[in-house]
Amino acid sequence: MTNSSQVDLILKQALLEDIGTGDVTTCAVIPENHRSKAVLIAGEIFLLAGVPFAERIFQLVHHVRKGVISHVVKFIASKKDGDVVKKGTIIARISGNTRELLMGERTALNFLQRLSGIATLTHKFVECVDGLPVKIVDTRKTTPGLRIFEKYAVRVGGGSNHRFGLFDGVLIKDNHINVAGGIEKAVRIARENTQHMLKVEVEVKNIKEVKSALSAGAEIIMLDNMSLKDIKKSVEIIREQNPQVIIEASGNIRMENVRAVAETGVDLISVGALTHSAAAVDISMDILT
Repeated sequence: MTNSSQVDLILKQALLEDIGTGDVTTCAVIPENHRSKAVLIAGEIFLLAGVPFAERIFQLVHHVRKGVISHVVKFIASKKDGDVVKKGTIIARISGNTRELLMGERTALNFLQRLSGIATLTHKFVECVDGLPVKIVDTRKTTPGLRIFEKYAVRVGGGSNHRFGLFDGVLIKDNHINVAGGIEKAVRIARENTQHMLKVEVEVKNIKEVKSALSAGAEIIMLDNMSLKDIKKSVEIIREQNPQVIIEASGNIRMENVRAVAETGVDLISVGALTHSAAAVDISMDILT
């Protein structure tokens, strides 16, 4: 799924951010050894994502408080990531120390609500292009510190991940091009200074730049904020000159126009909104005893 040590580090930091030196309300009201059962309940229909992280958060609360991880907390999921849940659906049943259930509640819900929102929005975009040979991909427009979780949620929603960060893919953008002195120079310099296994992607804004990227030998060409007409023309030019080039469309992609963009024949459609504009879904935790 994701690197477990990195996940634990982020989840513990999230818990510490909320608990700090202690939950003054819970510790004042609830006895130390009190135990309870609780349920996580969906408040609307959505595509679920983040269940393993919610479970881990409740296990880590004891570590944040006492310095050791607790396996006493029972977390029984009745739904799994990728399931569509309806309003009123019980997502999981939890039992354990009442103080720790309450201390983990908000952090667990924050992750579940956020990731489920991303997965749900991604799924809607994927449904819009159903039947077409195109992938919906994310961007680096993620919440700082939460990228591994948000990109995971995109995959749960049926989307694909673009490069994870600046370190795992060459993407020459307008500022690189301006500083290098043109697309051809930027591509040449990139090839001279990166290992041969990395594909070189170039962002272009018009037909002239498409031709320059092709001449330079770019292996992926991103059509950024281009009109539908120019996207179609660019695809024709690229397919005619080099069918092996991967074509990506990006910029101003909405559910209203994503299928039309997909029908131009591009291979990838990157959508920043998947992670920067997804609304959190409605999930609550109710203590039963």
